This record gives sequence, C-alpha cells and structure tokens, in this order.
Amino acid sequence: MKRIALFLLTNIAVLVVLSVVASIFGVDRFLTQEGLNLQALLIFSAIFGMGGSFISLAMSKWMAKRATGAQVITQPKSSAEMWLLQTVERQARAAGIGMPEVAVYDAPEPNAFATGMNKNAALVAVSTGLLRNMSQDEVEAVLGHEVSHVANGDMVTLALVQGVLNTFVMFLSRVAGYVIDRAVFRTERGIGPGYYITVIVLQIVFGILASMIVAWFSRQREFRADAGGAHLAGKRKMIAALERLKAAHGQSTLPENMTAFGISGGKFAQMFSSHPPLDVRIAALQQSA
Repeated sequence: MKRIALFLLTNIAVLVVLSVVASIFGVDRFLTQEGLNLQALLIFSAIFGMGGSFISLAMSKWMAKRATGAQVITQPKSSAEMWLLQTVERQARAAGIGMPEVAVYDAPEPNAFATGMNKNAALVAVSTGLLRNMSQDEVEAVLGHEVSHVANGDMVTLALVQGVLNTFVMFLSRVAGYVIDRAVFRTERGIGPGYYITVIVLQIVFGILASMIVAWFSRQREFRADAGGAHLAGKRKMIAALERLKAAHGQSTLPENMTAFGISGGKFAQMFSSHPPLDVRIAALQQSA
C-alpha cells in the first residue's frame, strides 16, 4: 500500500508541475476558434511526454530507495558489504564511469537493478535473496551486468525512447480526434464528444503499440548488458548467474515501474516483456566470441 501511495502521489505531483509549465507557455490552449494549433499541440505533447519521462528518471534513485527500502552502504558492516563495494568500484573503473552508490534491499528472489540519470552518480542495488542464493562469482557477474547498464547509458536512452513515444501518442491521438470529430461526428464549432472519445481510444491503442516498442528496446539492452557483464566478470560467471536465475523461477517483487531495471525482469507476454527469455540470453552469450 505504501508503494502504491508513493507512486500515485509522485505521478500526481509530476502532472501538476507539467500542467503549470504548459499553462505558463500557453501551449495548453492548442484548440482555438480557428482550429487545431499543431505547433502548440506538439509542444504541449512534448512537455508531458518528454518532461514526464525525464522527471521520472531524475527522481528514479530517490523513488527506488523508498519503493524497495534499499539501504545504501556507506560504511561496510561486514566482509560481504566490503566485497560488494570493492567489486562495484573495480567494475566501474574498468567501465569508465564514476563509482555508483551500492545498496541492498530486502526481497526473497535473486534480483538486482541499476538506475539514475547520471552515469557517474548512479545506484546499483542487489536483493538479499540474490546474496543468499548466488555464489560470489555469480553475484560478481550480476553486478557487472548492472554496471554495464549504467556505462551504456541505458536508463537515459530508455527515458528518451519512452519520452518520444509518449509525445507522439499524445500528439497523434489528438490530431486524429480532431479530424474524426469534424469528419465523422460533423462537429462544426468547438469540439464535440467525438474528439474526447477518439482521443481516449487512440491513446490506449497507440500506448499499447508504444509499449511494444519500448519493450523491444529494453530486451536489446539486456543482451548488451549481459555482454558487458561477461566482459567485466567473465563469460563463465555471467552464464552461471543467468542459469541460477533460471533455476530460481521467482516472480519479481520489484515495483512495476522498476521491473525493466531488474536483471530478471517480469513475466509478461513476450511482445511486452522487458527482458528476453533467460534461455535466449544464455544462448546469445554461449555463441558470442
């Protein structure tokens, strides 16, 4: 319940901020007596599409810590925590990025995630289930996978892709709504119910198509991060880690908005899955040079 409340409150706050920005620039009034102002509509859509995506990214570390209860390791209290810090530091240096914050969160399934807007100030977190159920070599590979996500700039790129798609979902649904309201519903002045009905329906349809594109991109970045983990920790260790995840068969307990950042992802229909099947990822590593 706390996670849901935090998610809703954060999104409401983002919408309020973006609404104020759109109002200040006057682009929220894209429907005029002369018709549809396409330039204002495009700017309005970009403010909400790109703005919402990048505000969420800017808040991602803060949100991740509170949503998962992740505790950042500042002063190691055990040899395991010391090893985590040293391993991430070594891998970050090899990947050419700044030292990320390293955190541990309480969850039964083996999982890990990386997030953050700046590759030199990111967050890498692992679950207690991962530390309990994986060998040190396998954990090292998982850390390499997450550090590779950071080094590849995957969080920023995913936010950019999501923002562009959100922009065009909003823009195209409203243009189509205006045209259909005029052509089919014969509205001559102002806008009629046909506009609102069409916008709602097309935002759902276009949103589903956009989700498929985002999921496809997310799956490609997992292959790159696996290759990065193999480079930083060794192919054998990366394959062993993926085999261990396959054997775990656990459903991710990460919040839904963070599932794409976890190493094992969620279990959805393949076209909407943020992660490729583990068998496919393992085969890709085995076939790589």
